[in-house]
Amino acid sequence: MNTIAYTAKDLPGLNCGVCGVRSCEDLATRITDNPELIKRCIFLSDSRYEATQKITENRNNPFETALANPAPIKIAQQNISACGTCAQTKENPSEFIPGMTNLWLDSLGREFDFYLEHFSEEPGPREIILPHNPLITREMDIQVGDILIGRPLGMSCGCPITHCGVAMDVDKRSGVIVWCVTGPLNPREKGFKDLGYYIAEGYEGMINESRCEIKIGMRYFFQPRMCMLQWRHSGLVNYLNRTSTGYQVRVEGLWIG
Repeated sequence: MNTIAYTAKDLPGLNCGVCGVRSCEDLATRITDNPELIKRCIFLSDSRYEATQKITENRNNPFETALANPAPIKIAQQNISACGTCAQTKENPSEFIPGMTNLWLDSLGREFDFYLEHFSEEPGPREIILPHNPLITREMDIQVGDILIGRPLGMSCGCPITHCGVAMDVDKRSGVIVWCVTGPLNPREKGFKDLGYYIAEGYEGMINESRCEIKIGMRYFFQPRMCMLQWRHSGLVNYLNRTSTGYQVRVEGLWIG
């Protein structure tokens, strides 16, 4: 582990969930009482690929120093220069931190239209999925409450991250599963059923923040609030219900990018 004495303020703010808690803010509160938890943050670890790479040729290459002495991810983000029309901060025109310097840019600097939030009474975002082999739902005897893992493959999403979640509704006839996507802590501690590859058919959730009017039948770029990569998605809004706090929506026909 890195010998630098990192503190809560050094956390990257990416809310990736790999540490086992939902957000960097949650981890920061726990670090106060248990400083050893900082070791869970992979972005501050010297064991990651960039930190352990050894340059065998051209020992005077200035990049060698950077690899041997990696800076915290927060500093790396601050050095990303905005290109073209990307938003920049007033304090430092070359500083770009996704979701902070511009509310409507993803981690790759691409614009989107709204954040998709999960229902407050549920543990995470609702995702409607179909295993690539729908018979798995019956063969593995998937039940409501089961802890599952799987990865959305291909045109439906193509996300490179293995998703973890809790089954909320199971249709044994069609194989369709509705689950709430959560972090990896439950599967690590309690075990899981592995769905393998699946198709992401749609999302259900709330829109509390948007930069444009939301209409049924329209396709939008959006970002799931708890997306580990903070990448924008694209989807067609085919259900829309106004509530006292925002819009309840279902988004189908998903793409990433």
